Order: sequence, then C-alpha cells, then structure tokens
Amino acid sequence: MPFNMEISYYYLKIAIFSSAIIFVLRWAWRILNYVWIKPKKLEKRLRQQGFKGNSYKFLFGDMKEMKKMGEEARSKPINFSHDMIWPRVSPFIHKTIINYGKNCILWFGPRPAVLITEPELIREVLTKNYVYQKAPSSPLSKFFVDGLANHETDKWAIHRRLLNPAFHLDKLKHMLPAFKLTISEVLNKWENIISKEGSEIDVWPYLQTLTSDAISRTAFGSSYEEGRKIFELQKEQLQLIAEMSRTIYIPGRRFLPTKRNKRMKQIFNEVKALVLAIINKRMRMIEAGKEHDDLLGILMASNLKEIQQHGHKKFGMSIDEVIEECKMFYFAGQETTSTLLVWTMILLCKYPIWQERAREEVLQVFGSDEVHYGKLNQLKVVTMILNEVLRLYPSAYVINRMSHTETKLGNLCLPSGVQLILTTILLHHDTEIWGDDAMEFNPERFSEGMSKATKGHVVFLPFGWGPRICIGQNFAMLEAKMAMAMILKHYAFELSPSYTHAPHPLMLQPQYGAQLIMYKL
Repeated sequence: MPFNMEISYYYLKIAIFSSAIIFVLRWAWRILNYVWIKPKKLEKRLRQQGFKGNSYKFLFGDMKEMKKMGEEARSKPINFSHDMIWPRVSPFIHKTIINYGKNCILWFGPRPAVLITEPELIREVLTKNYVYQKAPSSPLSKFFVDGLANHETDKWAIHRRLLNPAFHLDKLKHMLPAFKLTISEVLNKWENIISKEGSEIDVWPYLQTLTSDAISRTAFGSSYEEGRKIFELQKEQLQLIAEMSRTIYIPGRRFLPTKRNKRMKQIFNEVKALVLAIINKRMRMIEAGKEHDDLLGILMASNLKEIQQHGHKKFGMSIDEVIEECKMFYFAGQETTSTLLVWTMILLCKYPIWQERAREEVLQVFGSDEVHYGKLNQLKVVTMILNEVLRLYPSAYVINRMSHTETKLGNLCLPSGVQLILTTILLHHDTEIWGDDAMEFNPERFSEGMSKATKGHVVFLPFGWGPRICIGQNFAMLEAKMAMAMILKHYAFELSPSYTHAPHPLMLQPQYGAQLIMYKL
C-alpha cells in the first residue's frame, strides 16, 4: 500500500510539473506570437500590397523614435509665417510620409498602422462604423472618460439615441442665454484690466474659463465655480495619460503602486464623486417635480423614458454610464471650443483684414442690439472664418480606426488587427484638394458653402464624419459664433511681440499661451 501511494504521489508530481510546463510554454508562445511572429506576418502582407515604412523593431516598433521626435518638436516653437503645423504636432508621421510616401506603415509597438488618405476610402471607413471600429485605446483611458466616443456597435447606438435629444437644435437654442452670460463675464473681466491705450493679456486661460463655465451651465445648470474642480482634475488626468501614452504599453502596468498610478486613481474617484453629487442633486429635484432643460436634465429624462418604455433598467444607462457621459460632456464641450476660439483670435490677428470684415458683419447684423440666437445664422463671414480655422487647426487632427476581421477596403485587403490612421490635418492641408493656397488662411474658400469648398468629397473632418460625427458639433459652433460676435463687437486685437507660435499635440492647444494686445472699441 505505501508503495502504491508513492507511485501515485510520483505521477501526481509529474502531472503538476507537466501542467506547469505546458502553461509556461503556452504563455511563452502567446507572448512570442504577440511581439514578433504576428507583427512580422502582418508586415509581410502589408508590404505585398505596396505599403512602405520602417521594418518592425522588436516590441517597441516605432515608439522610441516617435517619443524622441515628439519631445524634440515640442521643445521649440515654429515660424508663424505660414500655417504648416503638422510637422510639429505629428512629426513622425510627417517624416514617414516624406521618406516612404502616403501609403506607409507605422508601428505602435507590435501593432501596425497604415495611413489612409484617399477621400473615397475615408468615406467608406467612416460610413461603415460597425466594421471599422475605433482603435483600442490604452486601458489607462478608462481613468479619464468612457462615454459615447469610446463605445462601439449596439452600446454606441443605444447611448447615441439617448443622447441625441439633448443636442437637437431646438434644445440648444435655449442654452444661448447661458452662453451669453458666460461670455459677458469674461468681457467684464477684460473691461477691468484693459486700458484705453490697449493692454497685453494672455487670452488662452480666459477662453478656457469661458468654455468651462459654458459647459457647466448648459450641462449641469451650475456655475464654473461649482464645476471648476471637475475641470481642473480632468485636465490633470489628461496630462498624466498623455505622458504614459508616449511609452510602450505593458499589460498590467496600471496596477503597479507607482506615484502616477495612485494619483490617476485618486483623480478618477474624486471626479466620479463630484459628478455623482451633481446627478444625485438633480434626481432629488426631478423627484420634487422640478424639470431642467439643460443637457443633464434632458439626458436623464431620455434615459428614464427608455427604462419606462421597456420596463427594465437594463434598457437604459446605469448610474456609472450617466457619470461617464457627464464627464464626456465636460471634456469635449470645453476643450474643442476653447481651441477653436483661441486659434480664431490668433489668426484674425495675423490677418487683420478678416478681423475687420467679421466685425463689420457683426455690427451690420446686430447694430446696437445685444447678440442673440435669432440673427446668428446671418453671420456668413464669421462662419466662413470658423470653418477655415477648423480646416487649418482641427483639434481632432487624427482619426483612428481598426477592423477586427480581415476586410476589403477599395483594392486593399486589410488583415485583422491593422490600425487605420485617417490624418484629418493631412487632408485639410492637401494642395491637391484645396489648391496651391492650402497652407494659407483664406475663409473665402467657404463663401459658397461646404459642398462647393470640398467639391463633394469627404475631405473636411473637424468633427469627424458619418454616423459617428461628433454629437456636439452644433453646440460647439453656436457657442463659438456667439463668443466671436460678442468679442468682435467690443474689442479689436493684435498679436503681441511676446507671442510664441507653438501648437501642442494635446488637442492643438497653444503651448505657451496666446498673448494678444486688446483694444476697447
């Protein structure tokens, strides 16, 4: 009997040891396949279809060079004699195109990405949003925001349907008083610091405050003072994620107890608590029979209606999903509009004739009256200017997509796992599309409308395109029109000698601010 037990114990040890060996070998194979075998297979298939680029480098791909070139580009400003900014904001892609042409490969670690530049192919990619989904973001992005822009397929469709009512034009026009109040507060601050002879101020932080306050009031019905902590925390979180995204992704890294990881988790929990407090406050008001026509109120009403129609909470958004959508409101509503406004003011300094044309139009349309919604659509010149700024300085200057199955795109056969890069800024600056003056600020190109300017092609993508076009497009444009109309009505401005031209890759923000000399009118 003891002998039999020894044999059984021996075979048990053999079985355990064999299982461990098999487990280790299986994981070793998976890792080897992920970091070398699969990338090399994908590279071979892409080169067979005419794509050129650097050869795949073990594990890191092009990430080391991307990081180095990005740091170098951000370390120095650029000449403001023209509007060629994408070598600074995306230097590696710019260099790759120069070396290999537009049909090129880039390596984000072991994952290959190909540049898609033909308008018809871009139209197909953006139209078939169930086939070409957003490229997987770093798990770190979950610490920032996980709303509509990050969802796919059915979950995206449900959230889009629930959010749509909040962004209908008839709802947005009721938010104009909040825009107007917010802009007036900034103008009042300027009134107190700008002398009769003119004063230099950095308008960038004021415009950030303006758009933060506007989104606080229109989304949550609160003032900027109440929502300021959310904005400050989200801004810090974005910076931390941007820093980490410039390094190779290592699975599980976010769980390490590093100082940065601890801070990111702390910010995530603080923002969640702040937004939850706003939502709970609103729920109590709804239960008391008080309705609000702001974005949060409309979203909660839409969500409640969805749940009541189906008789179950699983058909609406959970409280965590509502929180994430609120965070998305706050981020998208603030960042995109503030960058649009700051580059509009900077370019109107550089091209004063357009500043005068815009001011003349504002005075002609509104005269001595206050700026209001009823006449905003009559601002044709202002609209042309805003579109031209969006063409030259699109904050979403790269769109990423990926197919999770082998896909036919035009004459291309794209393997599963290949990322598609649609470079908005490359399309917007292409002389073959826009003419020899593509790098110049010329709002006149939009004088006969968008379709005429783009010749009917999908080449103007400041808010994306297709089913996933930015849901807040009308919100941003209304706010920008009203802000520029009120600023132009009360102030003239020119570039200060201290201004340094340095668009930053992070949402194309002005890296060193926007120092202008402001004059009261």
